[in-house]
Amino acid sequence: MPNIKSAKKELRKGKKRQNYNTKIKDNVKNLIKKSRKAISAGDEKAKELLAATIKALDKAAQKGVLKKNTSNRKKSRLQQFFNKTKKK
Repeated sequence: MPNIKSAKKELRKGKKRQNYNTKIKDNVKNLIKKSRKAISAGDEKAKELLAATIKALDKAAQKGVLKKNTSNRKKSRLQQFFNKTKKK
């Protein structure tokens, strides 16, 4: 445990940030899973879910929770999966 006042404050701030980041990451992961499931099942709402997932990935990258390239890679792979299953 830190003894200095500023170190204690940094610890509190770090915990808040960790909770915030974890919440956003969990949301993105769940959206990706739902999107992949809907796409592979050929669901009609797959396109809407894909749009929501892409929006969440963009926002996470903008906030600094995910790195920009990580977000772009995930979006690209999801879009490729959608396009591949749509052609069949």
